[in-house]
Amino acid sequence: MKKYILSNSGQALVTILFISVIGITIATAAAVFILQNMKATSVTEQGVDAYYVAESGIQEALIRKLRDSSYSGTTPGQPLSVGGGSVVISTTSSGLVTAIGTYNGNVRKIQVQTVYNNGVLTISSWKEIK
Repeated sequence: MKKYILSNSGQALVTILFISVIGITIATAAAVFILQNMKATSVTEQGVDAYYVAESGIQEALIRKLRDSSYSGTTPGQPLSVGGGSVVISTTSSGLVTAIGTYNGNVRKIQVQTVYNNGVLTISSWKEIK
């Protein structure tokens, strides 16, 4: 009868495969985590850009109201282009100015209450609205 010699050949291959699978799993999880964070940061940054577009619209409206107290905002359907976004401005006779800034699908709104008296434009409140 032949004697069979037990050997450990092949254990190294199994160990290397096991370590490789663990390494690939960790690398894939890290890549997914980084990609999700990049997307979230991009959306947040675009929201901030939309806010600044709306703020630019408010400032434009205030300048126009100073020059012409009867300024009523942008023409419906024709927003102003600001940087890479657009803004729609509306004003009321009571001095309420609203700007809706849009940047890559993100929308932010700012509302300012003004009082125009004897050529002096006073801002009584400035807030972001939902």
